[in-house]
Amino acid sequence: MNGRSSRIKLFENRWLERLTVIPAYGFMGLWAVGLPAIAWTAWRMGGSSTGTVAAAGLCLAGVVLWTLTEYALHRFVFHWQPGSVLMEQFVFVMHGNHHAVPNDPLRNLMPPIVSVPVGALVWAGMATVLGPSGSWLFLGWMTGYVGYDLVHYACHQWPMKGRFARMLKAHHMRHHHLHEEGNYAITGMMWDRLFRTRLGSKRGLA
Repeated sequence: MNGRSSRIKLFENRWLERLTVIPAYGFMGLWAVGLPAIAWTAWRMGGSSTGTVAAAGLCLAGVVLWTLTEYALHRFVFHWQPGSVLMEQFVFVMHGNHHAVPNDPLRNLMPPIVSVPVGALVWAGMATVLGPSGSWLFLGWMTGYVGYDLVHYACHQWPMKGRFARMLKAHHMRHHHLHEEGNYAITGMMWDRLFRTRLGSKRGLA
């Protein structure tokens, strides 16, 4: 399967099936509105009292936190090996189908049926712990998420020119074609090195 001419059908219901895919233009349009809306809401909720420097610091912390979230989700949720058929089906719907057809352009980005409700729960959690300042942390976290998903899409769909871009693509392609139990990060490659799950070009974990 090359992913462009083949697509795994996840649900018999055609409306539910449509919710599992999103084109790149739909993803970019959604978050071109979504991220500014989050920033505006953070400001209106009283986040302006945080201060410009503190807000910027929280946003940066949110981006870093996202890279760790990305690593943990990919390693411990998307590659979880459950003991029940039902949970195996869940893991396949969430991520296994991507490994079966990795270059499907409509499944290289997380659809909003997943990202929006999960994001809302994370936002609620951050706001509960940090108050209005939590919205700035969430803005950084979501910015990291959008950047990650676009990089992931690019790794599968674009030639990725330039030294750093080629390094990102090679890192992720080793996860798909060398060993699935490694190179879990896409934008936060430092975590693979730190947690000793980095794959070398010809060997196993390095």
